[in-house]
Amino acid sequence: MSSSAMMSVSSLNTKIKSLLESTFMHILVEGEVSSATYHTSGHLYFTIKDKESSLKCVMFKSSVSKLKFKVEVGQHIVVNGSISVYAPRGEYQLYALDIEPFGQGALALAYEQLKAKLQEKGYFDPTSKKPIPKTINKIALVTAKDSAALHDMLKIIDKRWPLLDITIIDTLVQGDNAPEQIAKAIRYADKLNVDVVVVARGGGSKEDLWAFNSEIVADALHFAKTPTVSAIGHEIDVMISDFVADLRAPTPSAAMEMILPDRFEILQVLSNYLDDMKRFFENQSTLKTKILSEIYQNLISNSPTNKMKTMTTKYEQTLVDLKNIIQFKISSIESLPIDISSSLKNFTTHKLTQKEQILNNTHEQLLSLDPRKRVVDGWAQVLVKDKLTKLEDISIGQKFILQDKTTKLTVVCENKSKI
Repeated sequence: MSSSAMMSVSSLNTKIKSLLESTFMHILVEGEVSSATYHTSGHLYFTIKDKESSLKCVMFKSSVSKLKFKVEVGQHIVVNGSISVYAPRGEYQLYALDIEPFGQGALALAYEQLKAKLQEKGYFDPTSKKPIPKTINKIALVTAKDSAALHDMLKIIDKRWPLLDITIIDTLVQGDNAPEQIAKAIRYADKLNVDVVVVARGGGSKEDLWAFNSEIVADALHFAKTPTVSAIGHEIDVMISDFVADLRAPTPSAAMEMILPDRFEILQVLSNYLDDMKRFFENQSTLKTKILSEIYQNLISNSPTNKMKTMTTKYEQTLVDLKNIIQFKISSIESLPIDISSSLKNFTTHKLTQKEQILNNTHEQLLSLDPRKRVVDGWAQVLVKDKLTKLEDISIGQKFILQDKTTKLTVVCENKSKI
């Protein structure tokens, strides 16, 4: 046996630990993740490998909380850390301080991971999107109260629809605490009974906008009952919130232009409606006046007075015609021989008597049309609703009119019997 000094297992492991820690500090190791376990304590235990060997790694909770993406089996990563030995078991492992995807930024990978997760949960389903109301009276703006984004939105609101009832909900829009504050502000806005909730932030770097790529903000947008609009950054910036919200606007200003009507366009539309209504009522007035005029003319032409005038005219014309005929016949007879003349005179006299009788009858009929002539002394007309009615058609208790030449009475039938 060698004469070299003996040492205990613990002593050897301690020396190896000191040697490795002093030699392999802040090293970068790349490899493929072959296993990964997130412990309930918050620590991450994982193994990376290449074609020939593997290396156990651990990342403590304080560093895990800063990771932008989730470490999963099959990922090609670069680990920044130090080698140390776990003395109780004599195992060395890499203590990771930071992890980056190989050839890809951590933010980009985290973005794709969360996007795939939420898409699988149905957060992006178009059928679940709520329509933005056409008429908006109340709006909640979730943004930083002193931001340029808020200033731009208020400027557009004042230009397009100044009657809007606005609630501004101040929140952080970047930094580690921003996602939780934004989600809380969205949930608060959802309870205000507004028509639309707009989540807005101006442009910035990926890191500045990262709060809107967080799962907690996506959850708040997805479960909101009020229609939501995501207006983050510039047109080239596409956030997770843009996929989850009911409407994505390329900028905060564009959001206001997309959801609010232009007051000048509305005034023009109302003016057109007013002109159409005026034309409609003018046309209706002209048409109804024409119809009423035609009805009035019909009433005049068919009135009893007009008919009496017509019959009187016919009577007078007939009388004139008859006199002319008589005169012509007399003149003709006088030129005939005496015996024929006498015979014709007798015939003509007979005919004239007949015609005179007919004429008198016609005259009597004409006079009978005058209500004042149709009632003889001691008798009266029975009228119901201005129509001649028989007494036998009157019911007990019914009101009717009795009218003679000079007087009209409204009476009620108290008793009724046949004669």
